[in-house]
Amino acid sequence: MKTHVTKGAEIQSDWHVIDADGVVLGRLACEAAALLRGKHKPNYCSNLDGGDHVIIVNAAKIVLTGNKLDQKMRYRHTGFPGGLKATPYRKWMAAAPEEVVRKAVKGMLPSTRLGRAMLNKVKIYAGAEHPHAAQVPQPYVVKSSRPREAA
Repeated sequence: MKTHVTKGAEIQSDWHVIDADGVVLGRLACEAAALLRGKHKPNYCSNLDGGDHVIIVNAAKIVLTGNKLDQKMRYRHTGFPGGLKATPYRKWMAAAPEEVVRKAVKGMLPSTRLGRAMLNKVKIYAGAEHPHAAQVPQPYVVKSSRPREAA
């Protein structure tokens, strides 16, 4: 019996579009990271970038459970003494929802060169429109344990 080792030339990359409307941020980031890494494919190889491209639309409509919008903070430092700045996620979501989703997905990827290359394959948009129709992305539904609320 021989073991099959996946080569870079054997990898085929697809495009997926995820609608983030009403989806919990962590669940969205976990599913997107699995698609970016290629863990859904039978020929997954941890040392190759064998994942797919992911388009996330409606990033402004993601959900944070509990009181995270007010209690969870984004920290940054100016570099000067006493320069620690804390911004609640409610304010950050209003200003840049794409960056909130990008940070969550980045946290689910490996902290290596390969992880940075995978992060380049995710495209995030606050609204429902995206300019990647030519790639014919397949819709991907995030598996959720919570039922979606009827609008």
